Amino acid sequence: MENLIENMKVSGALKSSKIIDAFKAIDRKFFVPEYLKEHIYIDKPLPIGKDQTISQPTTVAFMLELLSPKKGDEILDIGSGSGWTTALLCQIVTKSGSVLGLERVDELVKIGQKNLSQFDFGTHCSIKKAGKELGMHGVLFDKILVSASAEDIPKVLFEQLKVGGTLVIPVRNSIFRFTKVSQTRITQEEFPGFVFVPLIVNNKKV
Repeated sequence: MENLIENMKVSGALKSSKIIDAFKAIDRKFFVPEYLKEHIYIDKPLPIGKDQTISQPTTVAFMLELLSPKKGDEILDIGSGSGWTTALLCQIVTKSGSVLGLERVDELVKIGQKNLSQFDFGTHCSIKKAGKELGMHGVLFDKILVSASAEDIPKVLFEQLKVGGTLVIPVRNSIFRFTKVSQTRITQEEFPGFVFVPLIVNNKKV
């Protein structure tokens, strides 16, 4: 893991000390299926079952740098998969914050929960089954991370974001960072050149 982290630092994917420390503390090996153990530290996405993947480490690092999580943040992690991004975020926000991972595939919900249980996160960190609508309605978050690609910008997530909050989400083949400047103003930045599994809600692509 150390070589992978150093390579990501050299490439510029990893920059922030809090995110680097999280990568050191939350080893990818705890979130990759046993039969892929020889590929754990290769900088590529890997299958985790049910046509889902654990994202490429440099992509995870890039998205976390865009999200800029910090201690005390309340974060929603949509498409938590095997739980790696959820665990990284939990490590960063500490017990003064909270992270809720949502996953639509029942088997992966169980796997993600089991993987999280290997760490002393407490009740501030959890993975739950995603509902029939995108996100978690009626709750406001400081940050929202989405690890699957939407067909269009899902504006419903802006309603779940606090003013000043950040949403990082792939839309088609780009990663977008949205900032909720006010209740009526959203700014956006686009970073093209990525490929993700599709974002599916209630058995339909979003």
